[in-house]
Amino acid sequence: MSTAFMGGYVVPVASAPIEDGTVLVEDGRIVAVGPAADVDVPDGAEIVDASGSWVLPGFIEAHGHAGVNEEAEHWIGEDANERTDPNGARLRALDALNPDDEGFRDALAGGVTTMVVKPGSANPIGGRTVAVKTWGRTADEMLIREPLSVKSALGENPKRVYGEQKKLPSTRLGVAAVIRDAFTQAQDYKLRRAHAERAEEPFERDNTLETLVRVLDGELPWSQHTHRADDIATAVRLSEEFGYRLVINHGTEAHLLADLLAEKNIPVIIGPLFTSRPKVELRRRSLRNPGILARAGVKIAITTDHPVVPVNFLVHQATLAVKEGLDAETALRSITTNPAEIMSLDDRVGSLRPGLDADIVIWSGDPLDVMSRALRVYVAGREVYHFDDHTGEGVTVNPFYRE
Repeated sequence: MSTAFMGGYVVPVASAPIEDGTVLVEDGRIVAVGPAADVDVPDGAEIVDASGSWVLPGFIEAHGHAGVNEEAEHWIGEDANERTDPNGARLRALDALNPDDEGFRDALAGGVTTMVVKPGSANPIGGRTVAVKTWGRTADEMLIREPLSVKSALGENPKRVYGEQKKLPSTRLGVAAVIRDAFTQAQDYKLRRAHAERAEEPFERDNTLETLVRVLDGELPWSQHTHRADDIATAVRLSEEFGYRLVINHGTEAHLLADLLAEKNIPVIIGPLFTSRPKVELRRRSLRNPGILARAGVKIAITTDHPVVPVNFLVHQATLAVKEGLDAETALRSITTNPAEIMSLDDRVGSLRPGLDADIVIWSGDPLDVMSRALRVYVAGREVYHFDDHTGEGVTVNPFYRE
């Protein structure tokens, strides 16, 4: 069955906008994008009239905790942090993800169709991250890719968690030592494993070290929670010592090292940007910082760190970053193509082009205009959300009850 989104102002993001454009979808994938006259719509295709509206790819939340840090559930829904082991590389966000978290419904209302769900920042090494669609019955049904990266944290959070337990790490040097020791062990483990394979000898596998070897091999990026400039410098130092691919997460003071990060081609997933400053690490939090980083040549993605800031405000963070100096094109890329490229998801999501998943959102107008809203949201070509003009409320299709 084919579906054609026709008559709207199509913004593929990765290419120029199209007046009176058509997006043709078959079997949950985009097969054609272009002016109406250039796209051959098959007979019998379902027609979605997008006249007077903007048609965009679904947005991407590059650093969220929906499903593992559930809202309004108190300790019952707190599964983002295993606070008993500083090295949690074997832990998987996928195993704790609850698709019925209210945060996923908020995501759809804000035009967000993909979320990278990460463990929290209590541990120096928090665990494996996962990319999911924001609609589905089970984590496996929502799955795009796992593992996607490994979450790590520097700074105040692991210091506080383990300092309160009177154990290592209770200082910044202790946090760095945990990470360094873990990678040293992973290097030794890799050598022992290779020797056992050559000698065809039995070998006892270790899930924690297997994960870290995948980071050392360049298969998985290192998603580094870090705010202060000195901690960002430590993150860079560790990545160069062990040769892994670093992605700065949060980066509150990354603008102070913008030239260094640009030179080393280290991307920054920046945010949340709508918070107060409840700890010292956030004293330089500013909506101006994304623009400073982008102008220096750093590839950025903007994050809400949901539920710290509700995920449906992702686009509003981008809008206000534009107000404070970020150019509009980069702002839109920071929640679409940039996170897709940073997290190696651009073969599936992030733009409107043939071959990608048909995650499509019809907006009432320019999404960077705070008065615009997501009218209809499609995941893999299926409508899963619409805004009801009569009630003034969004309606999400319940994934647990299907025709």
